[in-house]
Amino acid sequence: MLKLKQVHLSFEDGDELFSVTTCRSVSSEGFSLDIHTTGDFFSADIRSGRPVTLRQLSAVFEHDFSDQDRIFLNGYQSWTDSVEHRTNGRMHSLERVPAKTIEKWALNRYGDYDFTSYGHEGQLHGWSYGYVRTGEFFCFIGSLSEKSGFTKIATDTAGNIITVTKDCSGLELCGDYSGIDLIITEGSEKEVFDRWAEALGTKLRPDVKPVFGYTSWYRHYQNISDSIIAQDLEGLAGQKFKADIFQIDDGYQTAVGDWLSVDSEKFPEGMKKTAGDIRSKDMVPGLWLAPLVCEEKSELFALHKDWLVTDDEGNYVKGGSNWSGFYALDIYNQDFREHLRNVFNTVVNEWGFGLLKLDFLYAACIVPRPDKTRGMIMADAMAMLREFAGDALILGCGVPLASAFGYVDYCRIGCDVSLDWNDKPHMRLLHRERVSTRNTILNSVFRRQLNGRFFYNDPDVFILRSDNTSLTAPQKKCLAEINAMTGGVLFNSDNAAEYTSEQLRLLSGIMKLRDAEIISAETTEKLLKIRFMLGEKVYNAQYRI
Repeated sequence: MLKLKQVHLSFEDGDELFSVTTCRSVSSEGFSLDIHTTGDFFSADIRSGRPVTLRQLSAVFEHDFSDQDRIFLNGYQSWTDSVEHRTNGRMHSLERVPAKTIEKWALNRYGDYDFTSYGHEGQLHGWSYGYVRTGEFFCFIGSLSEKSGFTKIATDTAGNIITVTKDCSGLELCGDYSGIDLIITEGSEKEVFDRWAEALGTKLRPDVKPVFGYTSWYRHYQNISDSIIAQDLEGLAGQKFKADIFQIDDGYQTAVGDWLSVDSEKFPEGMKKTAGDIRSKDMVPGLWLAPLVCEEKSELFALHKDWLVTDDEGNYVKGGSNWSGFYALDIYNQDFREHLRNVFNTVVNEWGFGLLKLDFLYAACIVPRPDKTRGMIMADAMAMLREFAGDALILGCGVPLASAFGYVDYCRIGCDVSLDWNDKPHMRLLHRERVSTRNTILNSVFRRQLNGRFFYNDPDVFILRSDNTSLTAPQKKCLAEINAMTGGVLFNSDNAAEYTSEQLRLLSGIMKLRDAEIISAETTEKLLKIRFMLGEKVYNAQYRI
């Protein structure tokens, strides 16, 4: 079990900087740091009777690492690579990418690069939860207070320490603050994740179940139309496996941000007609939105710049380089909130879409506010989206995962699948959130414990078709089988009517694997080894990665 070494707190009171390092609760002149350790629970909370500005709140724990240990620390958002590391492992950063390239493509905005330092071998970090695994024994750390600020968990294996830090620097505080709040527990994989879920008290909606279906993106990208959608809908409906969801992705709108401005050349009869066609096949129609961003060429950007998030210098905050470049929208702007409420009402209640894939959600909290940490902003954004969606299903994407707990029904837990395996070598130098089939497979494996506890995992699509992809047959098989075993969302992006007899046979095997339970997973430099149970039999699978 981890042993507390010290808690460090620093804050500004007027022009003075105060700092304290302790293992016990302290108080002075209306300010207190309350430290509690009870069983599996640890907390370090702050109470201030006067305005102060927090600078750092961290807790350092001692842990004896061994060469046999494997370390998992959850990446910042859905797309961030998140795998087990050896104790001498190192996380990929942007240090080898030229500054001009980072600035041009806003690569730093996809992850935690602007507010996290990347260390050397054994200096690993992640957010919200993580573990040290020795064989089948887990030492687990999970945050219970992400709504007050994200919780960073970092290892220094050479120094045998684990440091937990609250992302709260710059928060102006007067009153009570739930700082670091953790469950630190040991046991089997199931035991530790069950304890964390019970401590958080998050429940899935009782009528929400695992789903099988289709999304248009990885077959057509933005080149969709009503005729293309109708063709793939007929292909899916004609298969023996009952599909639950048919989701239309990016490309129906004139620009990202202009959600109610449907491209009339692509969908001349509008989206209500298309949603109705999907429902006529006894499937729930789904629609993609990126509700918290707008691209530079959108009408929203041209007409409502007052809705955009700005930084301390008054600059509009970029979220990344997709489309024509895109910007974050301010969830606290009341005019924007009313606009977004109308968008959701139209999409759900007028057009008739029953599932909303909500993407690029991390953009809401790129920049903290004096009165709000990133975690607070993300929590407010997710509560807003859940309210506006009503009873519609939500598939979250591009979101800090713990912020999605309790708000979404399904959630992406990896980056986008690619039509090749792992992109070109120079692309692998870029951010941890880049498109990669290999990376998303590994994320699916090592975030599998979230599935069915906090939401149903969406490991992204599998692809069986022969055209318009350079994935090899073993790679397609690996992708499909891992998706089936680790997720609660099993989507393809093919026209199933074109499947060959061999592809249909493979699909049948994939569907059976939806009932599999992974017992253990290991990676070597080139292999992924999975041990799983199906029925009463235990199987061993091996994939080249």
